[in-house]
Amino acid sequence: MTAMAHEPLPQEEVLLEGFLALRTPEGFRAELIEGEIVVTPPPDGDHEKYISRVVRQVIKRSRTDMDFSGNKGLRLASGGACPKNHVIPDVTFGPLGLDLFAAAESWMPCAGVAMVLEVTSTKPEADRETKRRCYAREGIPLYLLVDRETAMVTLFNEPERDDYLRSLKRSFGDPLPLPEPFAFDLDTADFI
Repeated sequence: MTAMAHEPLPQEEVLLEGFLALRTPEGFRAELIEGEIVVTPPPDGDHEKYISRVVRQVIKRSRTDMDFSGNKGLRLASGGACPKNHVIPDVTFGPLGLDLFAAAESWMPCAGVAMVLEVTSTKPEADRETKRRCYAREGIPLYLLVDRETAMVTLFNEPERDDYLRSLKRSFGDPLPLPEPFAFDLDTADFI
């Protein structure tokens, strides 16, 4: 009797399996972005301040009641049969009525997500470029980027293929209009 040869797993599947089995130290988070495992340390206080400012306004001022989750893993299926992107936005927003987060597993699909928020930290290029492309590929309607290094806040919208067709950029201190379902001007005065 001859032993059957096992075909090796494709590299993308091996990477995904290794990533999903990864154990990170407490407070650290690991993401699989465009075929690269990215590990980031716990955020500093200023990072969390910006998140708090945005979340409070979205909850209080949005035209549609919004639910949110901080550090919720999103499984981005745009990588094909074996998703290659597992991204953790700083905040994920969705309409309250959809109950997106109630039964969600560690890594949830993006269906129903209205907006993701990222605040730059130790790897700002990941937030500015690679994560933006991932969110656009998945069709997430709005991507809000608070860039601490440039003191700018940018709203990307109209996702198409690998990027967003439109962006609206404001300096910290200037209001940034958020479209439906939010429909209010984000006040960035206390970002300064």
